[in-house]
Amino acid sequence: MLRSMISRRDLLATALAPRVDYRDYSRCLPDYLTRLANQSYERRNRALAGLTTAEAIRARKHWTREMFWKLVGGEPQRTPLRARVTGQFERESYRLEKIVYESRPELHIPANLYIPTAARPPFPGVLFQMGHSLNGKAAAPYQYCCQGLARLGFLVLAFDPMGQGERTYYPDAKTGLTRLRSADDEHTVPGKQLLLTGDTSTRFQTWDAVRGLDYLASHPLCDPTRLASTGNSGGGTLTMMLAAVDDRLTCAAPACGNTENHACANFNSPGSTDDAEQNFAGGGPVGFDRWDLLYPLAPKPLLILSSAKDFFGTYSPRYIENGREEFAKLERVYRTMGAAEKIAWYETPLPHGLAYDMRLEIYRWFQRWMMPGTPLATAEPPVKAEADETLYVTPAASTVKSYGGMTPWAVAKQRAREIRTPDEPRGLKELLKLDEPPAAGLVKKGQTVSRGLKIDAVEVRSAPEVWVPAWIFRPAAARGKIVAIEPNGRNARWGEDDLYQTLARAGFEVCAPDLRGTGDASPEYPRASARHARWHQDEDAYAWASLMLGRPLLGQRAADLIAIARAFGGPVTVAAMGAMAVPALFAAAIEPAIARVFTSGALESFRSLMEKEEYRDSFANFAPGLLGVTDLPQLRKSLGAKFAGNGAWTADAIVAAFR
Repeated sequence: MLRSMISRRDLLATALAPRVDYRDYSRCLPDYLTRLANQSYERRNRALAGLTTAEAIRARKHWTREMFWKLVGGEPQRTPLRARVTGQFERESYRLEKIVYESRPELHIPANLYIPTAARPPFPGVLFQMGHSLNGKAAAPYQYCCQGLARLGFLVLAFDPMGQGERTYYPDAKTGLTRLRSADDEHTVPGKQLLLTGDTSTRFQTWDAVRGLDYLASHPLCDPTRLASTGNSGGGTLTMMLAAVDDRLTCAAPACGNTENHACANFNSPGSTDDAEQNFAGGGPVGFDRWDLLYPLAPKPLLILSSAKDFFGTYSPRYIENGREEFAKLERVYRTMGAAEKIAWYETPLPHGLAYDMRLEIYRWFQRWMMPGTPLATAEPPVKAEADETLYVTPAASTVKSYGGMTPWAVAKQRAREIRTPDEPRGLKELLKLDEPPAAGLVKKGQTVSRGLKIDAVEVRSAPEVWVPAWIFRPAAARGKIVAIEPNGRNARWGEDDLYQTLARAGFEVCAPDLRGTGDASPEYPRASARHARWHQDEDAYAWASLMLGRPLLGQRAADLIAIARAFGGPVTVAAMGAMAVPALFAAAIEPAIARVFTSGALESFRSLMEKEEYRDSFANFAPGLLGVTDLPQLRKSLGAKFAGNGAWTADAIVAAFR
């Protein structure tokens, strides 16, 4: 009898609680980016497949250089270097001069010039570019390589990159080194600000390298017909960037650089995002990726050195297989040009770094192609790292303290002040690269009740791979509709005594969605290496990936909100908290179904952000060149009465927006 009663009770419960089949919303943003990445990968492969003649290769090289400068903000104009020597010392078989020059007016570059003394000039020149060492040119492995090259007869210029060594721009008061998380952040913090002005830290750092080559090529001891570049990690990547823009290079050997395309086979969302200068915003739609940087160098000698461990130790799980695949494509171009012997790939089993075996390969490669007939090195010449202070170029170990001048943030701030933001926003859809949401209604996933309210669990399709989940709280009689969005998503305030149900009991239908990348739509962890997955399970990584693939996350979220407003049935009032206020304002400016927008804790303006040396505002709301199109005050003004103000995130304040 008891068993029979339990069985009937279970059956009754089943009848009252129908099955609810939720979708895995964590797949939506990754699947959307994967489609974009696959399109970019296929687009680029089609273009490369046509490189079967010398004429086609020349056209591709020309296209690459032009597209690079277009993507990164344009080629700067040369200005006087104003170079001077601030000191020197001698060691066995080389002399070191301490140099400072200006890559742009008042932007000082400290550098060490290694001059051979056991060989006769003119010397072949090598521009050595640093990885992201906190102490820049003073890092021991980089000193070893510079000393080794000088002892072998090369004139070597080693300079501190943006944000490293004597160019640390966010210094800690005690150590003088960066107070940010890493040297990478020294590139990325101002790099994001530059992006808002249409500039990039890619352009910034590439131009530093070009001007370094200017100094080296013009040195009286240098043979300007024999110029090479090498560097490790970020320095390897900068060597690739220099190869893309400067025909004077006759040889290159990037080591442990980011030789990994973002849009690749078996894309692992968010893909290989990195620090700011390595992420080409807008590259995906035109089929431009990191390996394109090396095509303009062909058929000049090129050695690519990689750490096989980087696929789980430094870069993404696709690093090595992606690099090998792309190397094969470039090697075919070299073969077509009759120069198969001038391109090589070297892998070390050791971790990311400029280890002894890599340095030896670099020496031998440069000797082979820049010193023909010279016996190739069988061992590294004697090297010994100097103390950081021995290499200092500036009196205070800081270009800013010693000479004043500009910082990347100051450059970004000055550029922003020169931009006149239009009073009337135009071209918002183009700025956001807005995908028109499909005509789709609410799909009900389940329904229940709560103290006189009906609660629907729904979803709305806003892109082929994207469904926006939402709660809808329905009173018996409604006097208006509210869409409420906040950074923590729809589950933040759904409870009986919390905001959404309070608004519903005040007589409003309330829709609380999870826009892309928030709440239940937060993306799943990437596959493979835990280190890579943790590092990339971050909104910034998805924002960078979206920019690189041509669809700013700001625009994706605006599209989600527009899809929700249309499916919910306008007119609706959007109430947006914190970082969600920015996509809400853009969506309201575009979509007629949004009748009013109320914000809480909103960013005042992007222009005010440019005035801050450090900021914590959501990078998901950035778009390239935004300040040239609009800013938040102009957006609010353009909305007129549609903008209901900025106030507290409370039911009373939101209800007041209806009056």
